[in-house]
Amino acid sequence: MSAGTRLKELGVSGLGEVDESTFSGMAQRHRRELHVHCYRMLGSFEDAEDTVQETFLRAWRRRETFEGRSTFRAWLYRIATNACLDLLARCRPEPATGGEVRWLQPYPDRLLDELRAGGADEPETVAVARETIELAYLVAVQHLAPRPRAVLILRDVLGWPAKDVAELLGDSVNSVNSALQRARAGMREHLPAERQDWTGEEMDAGTRDLVRRFTDASVATDIDRLAAMLRDDVRCSMPPTPGLDVGRDAVVNSWIEDGFDQMTGLHAVPTSVNRQPAVAFYHWRERENAYLPLTIDVLRVTGGAITEITIFHDDQFPRLGLPERLPADGTEQFHRPGTR
Repeated sequence: MSAGTRLKELGVSGLGEVDESTFSGMAQRHRRELHVHCYRMLGSFEDAEDTVQETFLRAWRRRETFEGRSTFRAWLYRIATNACLDLLARCRPEPATGGEVRWLQPYPDRLLDELRAGGADEPETVAVARETIELAYLVAVQHLAPRPRAVLILRDVLGWPAKDVAELLGDSVNSVNSALQRARAGMREHLPAERQDWTGEEMDAGTRDLVRRFTDASVATDIDRLAAMLRDDVRCSMPPTPGLDVGRDAVVNSWIEDGFDQMTGLHAVPTSVNRQPAVAFYHWRERENAYLPLTIDVLRVTGGAITEITIFHDDQFPRLGLPERLPADGTEQFHRPGTR
């Protein structure tokens, strides 16, 4: 139901006549897609959550400015984009550099699925395509300056006309087109070369088998087996911890230096985030008589080899719907979020 239809049913001519409860109900229908939009802009789940809240607050305060020239949804996107740009100017005046994004956080697939549930005829079904939500895309986007970043997402992800983007940013259409060219060039510089070979959302049998073998070798802390699954130019990072290891030797040496090959008592739970396969690892704690959260490894697989590993800390487990502990026998008496 459009905002215009909703207003007619309420017998009012504009948002200025709508009470707070009704306005909130209209806005909340778009919460998930706005959150994903802000997440693309910011790379941080938590910052996106704060920005959506700010968006709804600004929208309520400025409700009388909605004139119906665009859809209510587009009006919210305008406010959300500007809220993101304000946050970036305040907290991250410089884009990411060096291929790593320390503020990067994962996005649970179970929450992305809410967009599908909202209806297949909405533009957000295009916006949540795998290539624009995978971590490699998010990392590349974070290397763009804020305004070209906004132009890229609005034009190439949401499909907005250049005229509408220019109006939102207070620029000319020529300026927007120029910014889009720069942003696309920047993305080509930072995206994996084989991006065109990515295969969509569903994992094929080969990828599932590779993830299973990676999981088994990790639990056994078998460095040699793990190394055999890595491509020569594999990349590994662990935001927010500084550092990016590039190349099989660098990644393996880092694991050995950290003592990974000496670890025991690991247990693994498969999951998925950002439309990518992931494995949540738990570590046995004798004092707790349970397995407790350790890390979440998110994998990018290309051509039958692991090309990127992004490791997140245990503080991300609750957001992903993963349990806080597993019993001594390691059984998994819970729903595995996002498992396909």
